[in-house]
Amino acid sequence: MKKILAIFVTLITFGTTYAQTFQLKSEGRDQNYVNSILGRAQKVTDALNITGTDKGKQVRNIVANRYFTLNDIYAERDSIKKSASTLTGNEKKLTQKFAESQKDQKLYRSHAGFIADLSLFLDDNQIETVKDVMTYNVVKVTYDAQCDMIPTLKEEEKAQILAWLKEAREYAIDAESSKKKHEAFGKYKGRINNYLSKRGYNLQKEREEWAKRVKARGGTL
Repeated sequence: MKKILAIFVTLITFGTTYAQTFQLKSEGRDQNYVNSILGRAQKVTDALNITGTDKGKQVRNIVANRYFTLNDIYAERDSIKKSASTLTGNEKKLTQKFAESQKDQKLYRSHAGFIADLSLFLDDNQIETVKDVMTYNVVKVTYDAQCDMIPTLKEEEKAQILAWLKEAREYAIDAESSKKKHEAFGKYKGRINNYLSKRGYNLQKEREEWAKRVKARGGTL
């Protein structure tokens, strides 16, 4: 009975391990591009302190494959839009609209899959780290700056600011370039500013006073 149980456990373990193995989808891609993407992915595993481990390799492959997928999605959109340039009138508009719609659908579906794949190896806090590394740590930098600029922020206001920044991060993760990632955050920063203004904060005055405090600490904005 013990022998049968041992074999059963071994089979389950083997199956689980096999199911959680992610291969790098680098076939047909320029090697310099692949190396660049692997460098980006390693920044994630470095931040998690798992580089060089089996888990680290799996997470690196998942992140690298995410970058490959994003590249493919945007390349397909651009290709469809390029073909639309030869069209005219309503047909051209419909084709361009289709290109964007299909891109958005593929981003949405693959985004959920990306997080699900990460969850096989990482806990929620570690996945937060992955998201932050992939978006230049803008959530923390912006949140800390807001709290430093307005020390009187209430806890519910801080919570709302953080929630919006994390929402922006979900879009930024899927953006096609560094510029687009920052634009995603920019939209939400505007929402935050409007929110704080409606809550009675004079943002211009808060920034002026903040600049004085930072200068007194020997820093600059």
